[in-house]
Amino acid sequence: MFSSLSVLRGKSWLVCAVLLTLLTCVALAADSGFSPQARVGFTVGDQWEPAIAADGYGHVYVLYPQYGTVPDCRACPLPTLVLVSSDDNGVTWQEPRQIGPPASGQFDAQIVVDPVDHRTVYAAWIQNHETDTVVAKSVDFGQSWSQVIAARNADTDKPVLAVHGADVYVAFNHARQMWVAASHDGGITFSSGAASTAKLNWSLPGGGTVDPAGNVYFAWAGYTRTQGKRTVNLYTSKSADGGKTWSTHLMDVSGAPPDCSAQHCGWSYLGAQITMASDAAGTLYALWNAGREDKSPERIYFASSTTGGATWSQKLDVSSAAAGVEHAFPAITAGSAGDVRIAWMDSRVNPLWNTYYRSSTNGGATWSQESRLSSYVPAYTYIQGDGFVFPFGDYFGIAIDSQGRTHAAWGEGLNFKSPGSIWHSSGR
Repeated sequence: MFSSLSVLRGKSWLVCAVLLTLLTCVALAADSGFSPQARVGFTVGDQWEPAIAADGYGHVYVLYPQYGTVPDCRACPLPTLVLVSSDDNGVTWQEPRQIGPPASGQFDAQIVVDPVDHRTVYAAWIQNHETDTVVAKSVDFGQSWSQVIAARNADTDKPVLAVHGADVYVAFNHARQMWVAASHDGGITFSSGAASTAKLNWSLPGGGTVDPAGNVYFAWAGYTRTQGKRTVNLYTSKSADGGKTWSTHLMDVSGAPPDCSAQHCGWSYLGAQITMASDAAGTLYALWNAGREDKSPERIYFASSTTGGATWSQKLDVSSAAAGVEHAFPAITAGSAGDVRIAWMDSRVNPLWNTYYRSSTNGGATWSQESRLSSYVPAYTYIQGDGFVFPFGDYFGIAIDSQGRTHAAWGEGLNFKSPGSIWHSSGR
């Protein structure tokens, strides 16, 4: 610090500017009720697409794919899934570690805590050249894991977990349909089958939940044509018989995804996504981004259901950003009756992006003011005072800890490829 200041001797205006930026960001974090963002995971290589969960005993878990290099593991494939955990509700973090020996690259991390016992942890991912959907389980707060291949299919993509006691479900894309593998013995054995009848070009789950009555739901995006040339259908699907049969509800239709080729990303990267959660009373909540016209900027929408997904409230635009601002990457969690919390990313500080958060205590009837979770951190090329250059990963997550605080983990980067890393913030 002193050596840096000595270099700037005679340039007090620059020192003041740096200090003012730092103080402003700290003040913004304090005003938002959330801690300033802090990096989690390895500090070398690239960290991408984090999943986050919290239990009832003070543990917070972040699972993510590590790219670039895995420290002390030259033989590790890329990416390798890495777990970062905390046993004091995110105040301090243990050293990053693998949760199992990878046989090949591991993608699309998922991690959830059983809402029945509030301690058993489940994780999911795909590996073996995107053919194997793996589910892992830990009963000792993430210290050791058992693993099982829940499904083996070609061209698998984007697994999503939903757990309730002995019932464990993982949804994924296969053969242009949404498939679900179901277990009713705590993740020991699984059976799988198609949960949708429509033949689409891509069916990507975005969120899932099991309500207190045991009904399982998944929210997913159905791409009607590849290369972003057609609309994207946004669905919720429900099974009341343990995953044997499914009914599907069309929530919304979005225009074709916005173009982000300038950031080296794929045609669907900023496209419509939908996720969902349920509270302790069984109320369902859905959050999604969608655009009215092809390749137009998309907004963030929210809806709720008290009828088990048979009917939904009118969709609500939950962002205060001006018209024409790009929105993407919805994240949602729910707790006690009426407690629902949401987050997303948008580019209202054009061309920079930020992560925003809102909460409701009455099921979405009214909402808190927006909180900006992302904050300035010096010495990163992709972080500026007003935001970060580009989202790093197709999704991020939020969770509620044992003290009722919200935890968020998201990715920031220079562009779709790299460099990038994941960040954590917590608050109310």
